[in-house]
Amino acid sequence: MHCHFRIEVLQTSMPPSFLQRLIAGWLALLLVFQYAAYGHMIDVPAGKKECFFEDLHKQDKMTVTYQVGGGGHLDIDFWLADPEGRLLGKQVKQSTGTLSITAEKNGRFEYCFSNQMSAIADKIVSFNVHGIIYVGEDDVVAPIEREIRLLAHGLAAVKDEQEYIVVREKTHRNTAESTNDRVKWWSVLQAVVLFAVVGWQVYYLKSFFEVKRVI
Repeated sequence: MHCHFRIEVLQTSMPPSFLQRLIAGWLALLLVFQYAAYGHMIDVPAGKKECFFEDLHKQDKMTVTYQVGGGGHLDIDFWLADPEGRLLGKQVKQSTGTLSITAEKNGRFEYCFSNQMSAIADKIVSFNVHGIIYVGEDDVVAPIEREIRLLAHGLAAVKDEQEYIVVREKTHRNTAESTNDRVKWWSVLQAVVLFAVVGWQVYYLKSFFEVKRVI
């Protein structure tokens, strides 16, 4: 399965005017808004793994955040590898996590969610991918562009936190509903056992008096 993001930055030999910088900044902000909404929710079957990839250029930055929303003990294995298959980070049996990298080379970077430790429980995982496209000669970037980038990063962080809260609320709601179901069926079982005991006592006393009457 493929998840891909890319913001292309075009540079010309002519120095951009303030208006051009302003337009470019707002365009970048709109792209980041669209990119910040780039989230996924997947099912990872028991004993399986789901992998995705991103094509990065050297010095691009990428961050993956994830949260297990349901299944088993709410844990998952996660790792990220470079184009040569070298492991850049791994997190084992975590319910939530974040992993950030800076690409040291051009190529396809792969990240995977593994549920291979579980034999029966499927897992529901919500994750987001966001990053920064490297732009050289940062000293010539207009202050307004720099502020817009900082604002965009802040908005992405807020959105990630909001999605985390939504997933946690769903997890707690599922736990509460599961507890209510267990209490309900336990009450039904107690009632069945109570009526069975009462019926057995009535039957036993009735048979006891019948035996006495015969004697």
